[in-house]
Amino acid sequence: SLGGMRALEWAISHPTRVNAICTIGSSAVATGDQIGSASIQIRAIKSDPYFNGGDYYEQDQGPTEGMGIARRIAHLTYRTETEMDVRFGRELQGDDTGRYAVESYLDHQAAKLAKRFDANTYIALTEAMNSHDVGRDRGGVAEALATIKIPVVVISIDSDRLFWPRLQEEIVELTPTALPLVTISSPFGHDGFLIEVETVGNVLRDALAIGVKGNSAR
Repeated sequence: SLGGMRALEWAISHPTRVNAICTIGSSAVATGDQIGSASIQIRAIKSDPYFNGGDYYEQDQGPTEGMGIARRIAHLTYRTETEMDVRFGRELQGDDTGRYAVESYLDHQAAKLAKRFDANTYIALTEAMNSHDVGRDRGGVAEALATIKIPVVVISIDSDRLFWPRLQEEIVELTPTALPLVTISSPFGHDGFLIEVETVGNVLRDALAIGVKGNSAR
């Protein structure tokens, strides 16, 4: 996602400093759907009374509740509807809270992130992704991607509902030096790039080899 966005920017803006790039579950431009979901996450954090306009570092408590809500929203976009239904369905957690099992799962994910991640950093990264557009000031996405001269390896996750496969297809179609699209089948959605370690690793090794070959040829 964000890594792929940065890689595309480098390929366009620093063509002599990059030998090859590999993007995984990414896009050439942020979509309205992505921006919409991300904006709700930002609103959740900023609405937390402990956010204090971003100046919370001297407080006893930070905007952990807002961060938790943002994480719950984001995490659902990282996984798939099928996985959530098969894994949890309507099953209750089985404790005295009356929660559904999927609620407990999202609560756990929220608590983990809120403890280890800074809210202002979360907002900054999210806003950076929202603003992503390789075509800005370059005549549009197609014209920008057409300038890439280095090999581009593009990996797509077939069940990704955050970065839909059509977005990776677009990169391949518009980039003259792109290799054939690599599509990985996974039931885990966008998070498949973290879970399908062996498959993703094999593609990355090939991509790195292309980069090393390009470096030796210079």
